[in-house]
Amino acid sequence: MIPVVNLPAQYQSLKKEIDAAVEEVLWEGTFIQGKACRLFESEFASFCGVSSACGVANGSDALFLAVQALGIGPGDEVITTPFTFIATAEAISRNGARPIFADIDPAAMNLDPRDVATRVTEKTKAVIVVHLYGHPGPMDELRTLARKRKLALIEDAAQAHGAEVDGKRAGGLGDVGCFSFYPTKNLSAAGDAGMVVANDSALVARVRLLGNHGEQGKYEHAQEGVSSRLDNLQAAILRVKLRHLETWNQERRRLAEIYFEELGGVSELRLPREARGCRSVYHQFTVRTKRRDALRQHLEKNGIGTSIHYPRPIHLQPAYAGLGLEKGSFPEAEAAAEEVLSLPIYPELGEDDVRRVAEEVRDFFA
Repeated sequence: MIPVVNLPAQYQSLKKEIDAAVEEVLWEGTFIQGKACRLFESEFASFCGVSSACGVANGSDALFLAVQALGIGPGDEVITTPFTFIATAEAISRNGARPIFADIDPAAMNLDPRDVATRVTEKTKAVIVVHLYGHPGPMDELRTLARKRKLALIEDAAQAHGAEVDGKRAGGLGDVGCFSFYPTKNLSAAGDAGMVVANDSALVARVRLLGNHGEQGKYEHAQEGVSSRLDNLQAAILRVKLRHLETWNQERRRLAEIYFEELGGVSELRLPREARGCRSVYHQFTVRTKRRDALRQHLEKNGIGTSIHYPRPIHLQPAYAGLGLEKGSFPEAEAAAEEVLSLPIYPELGEDDVRRVAEEVRDFFA
């Protein structure tokens, strides 16, 4: 069996380092907002090339708190993609604002900046760009639009730890970057964890305030907030893994090149491609085919795990039926949802396994 992801394999490779880091926290006895958290915030901010970072409980909270810290609320609109995990839209609607979707570019499956431009109104306050599958969104075009229309540009970088545009890393490409360290991410915790990063220290300080019950001093609360704090155990594990992240990303890119080599001649298969100036970290290696479901059945029958990211766009989810958006509203996102299939890719995956996956894919189309 070749699983689509293998979490125990990574732990086995780092067991001594991780166990020692966890033991240090347990002996220290400070589990919330302690030494490990502060060190990881500083180290991850440096990795992203930004000045400030605040750890939070998960990636969904990172987005929610970033939107709130920007002062976005009822009566406001935020533009984002319908082809992503629902947390991106929830960050908008949970703050009382209205998510406005724009269609995707079929090549990278990220936001189409041309469609984004048509959705901007006087109520628009921000754009949330998702770096889907580890490939950066069209940041140059979106930055130009955001500056012209005075909009905040928020990066949902939950899948893009270490991704780059012209040598600059995700998280430092917009006004604020939001990361998830969910166990399947390129940089993963042993549970939920998240981070907000920016070059705006005041904005990050506001995220910290909002995520700690609005507390500005012991039992002194400037405003209502929530409980969303990164715990020291997760931070300690993430500090260990951060030291290996660039090596892991390079290995993902090497494995992706093998897929390109092995599958480049399959005419019915559309492979991912990097846009000019972009460096993907291949959180997923996601292909497209009109025979997606049959291919998936064939691979799983032959012991190869796959995933679909994502089978239904957000605008067609029951949770957002109130927006009144019907099928056909975003044809590119809807087409992608019917065709995408993620193949196994992770640093511990062997080269022979990648070639076996590719061989089964070729056999199916043959």
